[in-house]
Amino acid sequence: MSAGRSGTFAPRSCVSPGQVSRRPSCRPAVIDSRLCPCTPVARLADVSSSAAHRDVPQFGAVPATSHFVACLAAVSRKMLVLLTCLVLVVACGVTVVAYRSAARVGRDAIDRLPLGSDGIIIGAQPIELRRNADDPAVLLLHGGGDTPQTLRYLAAFLHERGYNVRVPLLPGHGRTVHDFARANADEWLAAASAQLRDLEERHQWVGLAGLSMGGALAAQIAAVTPTLPALGLLAPYLAMPRAVVVAATLAPLWGVAVPYVRALDPNGPRSIYDPQEAARNLAYGVFTPAALRALRLTVTRAFAALPEIASPTLMIQSREDNRIRPADGERAFDRIGAREKQLVWVEGAGHVITVDYGRERTFELLTSWFDAHRTPASRTRRA
Repeated sequence: MSAGRSGTFAPRSCVSPGQVSRRPSCRPAVIDSRLCPCTPVARLADVSSSAAHRDVPQFGAVPATSHFVACLAAVSRKMLVLLTCLVLVVACGVTVVAYRSAARVGRDAIDRLPLGSDGIIIGAQPIELRRNADDPAVLLLHGGGDTPQTLRYLAAFLHERGYNVRVPLLPGHGRTVHDFARANADEWLAAASAQLRDLEERHQWVGLAGLSMGGALAAQIAAVTPTLPALGLLAPYLAMPRAVVVAATLAPLWGVAVPYVRALDPNGPRSIYDPQEAARNLAYGVFTPAALRALRLTVTRAFAALPEIASPTLMIQSREDNRIRPADGERAFDRIGAREKQLVWVEGAGHVITVDYGRERTFELLTSWFDAHRTPASRTRRA
């Protein structure tokens, strides 16, 4: 830097000696210092300018990090779409497989149970065994998904002992699984109640007994029929396993894909231990979503109605029952409101005690109960 005439310092210029600057000395110095690489100030400005260009993006430029994030977001969206499509494809595949498997189960039931000219499974027709009008009568109700065929031995036994016997075929039963798909708990109860009223109009004394779900229906009827002279509950279905309750509750969801489910695990305990009777059984062997919901509603209503039962009640339960645990049977019996009630345990039979091993004892117990209650009595017993 050199001193000017005024005694102040002016910036050194890049203009060579003898050259004349066209601009004031101070401005060319500043401009030339940026353009001319020959001075330290110029080199420092270049370095600063380069750093500035590296660190501060120009207008409209995208930083490398932001570009990477944008690419990653785009890839993530594409992956999400692909995963969603994959899940939908797998869900559709599982649904198709489940539906075909369930449909095959339904077809097997149809093929195994041929229909008669009346549209009812051959051998599943209602049973009506008549005697004189003055003789007592008994209404028997079969179980869910089953037919009067499971009560034929008991009906014959009661008939021989002097009773008129009726075993109706409940709505949706004994026909096709398509009819079972329209099952309704209210229809079951209404049909059973109508049969009892009809018998009461024809006979002076009418007893009532039900097997499995038929026992649950009988309990509901007895709760609102205080004049019923005697009630028989044969392995009554008054409690459902938690897994079945959950399945019945969610039936509206899975029922779209699975129209039929097996009533029993093929590898689990059987409801009828006697192989010959098991082969003769005319039950569907499957449940539809609607029937499962109707069964749950029937069981729930029956359990709630037990304290309202006033009729003398005999309950017969097998200790080897594959559907009802002994604790559930005891709990249901304790809830029965009748002053006179008796719980009898039998052994060697499965759930369908009216056709299985030792059925004769069940017949004797029930018939003796009805015989004894043509005249009033009052007691509570367990055997």
